[in-house]
Order: sequence, then C-alpha cells, then structure tokens
Amino acid sequence: MKSIVRSLAVTSLLSFTTLSANATVVLVKTSLGNFEINLYDQTTPVTVTNFLSYVNNGSYQNAIFHRVEKGFVAQGGGFRYSGVSSAPLTAITAQAAIKNEPKWSNVRGTIAMAKVGGNINSATNQWFINLTDNSSNLDLQNGGFSVFGQVTGTGMEVVDAIAALPNQLSNIPNFGNMPLRNYTSADATAKTPVTDAHMVVIESITVINNDVNSASTLQPKPNTLITAPVAENSSSSGGSIGVLSLLAGLMLWTGRRLVSRRSI
Repeated sequence: MKSIVRSLAVTSLLSFTTLSANATVVLVKTSLGNFEINLYDQTTPVTVTNFLSYVNNGSYQNAIFHRVEKGFVAQGGGFRYSGVSSAPLTAITAQAAIKNEPKWSNVRGTIAMAKVGGNINSATNQWFINLTDNSSNLDLQNGGFSVFGQVTGTGMEVVDAIAALPNQLSNIPNFGNMPLRNYTSADATAKTPVTDAHMVVIESITVINNDVNSASTLQPKPNTLITAPVAENSSSSGGSIGVLSLLAGLMLWTGRRLVSRRSI
C-alpha cells in the first residue's frame, strides 16, 4: 500500500481562520510547460483559501516538483532550489495547518493536499496532483485527502510529461523520486550535481480568473467512501502521500511508502 506521510516543519499545529476565497482559476507556469487549475472555492473553502494564501504571498514561486510516483501522484509545494551545493533544497515556510475537507474524490487530474501520516487535520503547503484514479485508497486514507480543484483543458498533458521524466536518478538525499530533466543515468553515475536546470521548477502560480463561480460548470466526483464503515488499513490498493520536511530526521524510502522520523 502506497503511503503519503508529511513531517511537520513547525513544532505545533495552530488554528486556521477561514477566509472567503476570491479566486478559482490559477495558472501554473513550469519549466516544462503551463497548465490551469480550477479551484472548488465554494465547496472546499478552507483548503482553497489556504492554497491561495501561499499563491498570493509568492511562496510557490520557484518551488519544484520534488516527488513523482509514476501511476500515482506528482507532488510539489514544499521546496525550492537554494543553489547551495551542501543543501540544494530549502523548505518553503509552512503556515498553520488546516481542517480537512474530504468532500471530493481523488480521481485523475484532481489536486489535493498532502498531510502528516495519522493526522487528519495537518495539511499546510504541500499538494499533489493525482495521475490516475486513486480514490479507492486516498478517499479513505488518513481521513481522506482533501481534493480542492482539478486540472482543466489539456493541462494533464503537461502534468503527464512531468510524470514521465526519470525519477530515480536524483543524488540529493531524501529526494530520490524527484523528476529530472536533461539528466541521464550517466550523469547519475558520474554524480553530476542536480541543479534547477534539471528540476521541474514552478516558475509561478498566479490567479487568472477571480470569478468565484467559475467552477459551477464542473462536475467533480463526490467522495462516497469517506463515510463507508471500512477500516483505513483494510484497503489493499492505492498508496499514500508523504510531505517531506528538510527538518525531519532520518528518511527511509521503502517502495512507494515514505517513512519519516521527526527530529527533536
């Protein structure tokens, strides 16, 4: 069973004050192409407001896609390139954790928040895009992962291109599943440093439509599993989403599960 586990970069989870979201469509510009995401601000207002707070304060500018699990998810929002050889990635500052809103299903093309394993209300800045239908696992796991929007138009062609990149070549500790551009097995063997020229950089995420009703024509799939009387660990399919933290201690990758131990 795949696992999505997030280690906190803060020592405590603070309360989050819900604000009214005032935008629904964002443009994600990456070094491999651009795509749009339509946010469900009317139905997942806490999650959308949280995401937009990072967008509006520039937190996601020059962030990277730090993890791809082929046939599962592409994950970003937590790190950016620092340019320092000894520590090439820096953690993006996380705000207070938010309340979980598992209303919609984790089907292909949706965007959802990553969380700390075993902590339902722990999402902060990291998010992931579902590369396939992960509903049988992620709609139930850890209280369900909050889907808050979907990639629209031909945007999944860009996301699929990101997911198709080699993702087992990175020599940056704890980031062995990072998608890399223009980086070969020979580069990995030669221990060529991984830089932003090889990473999929999120150059910016900006609001391009502030109509709060822009998602009214979308038909997201409801999460019908969250209320089913089935134990979380009883599912044998799907996987889990982990939110890495540079402040975490030892990190052990075991297949598609990220096991993390928080540093004291």
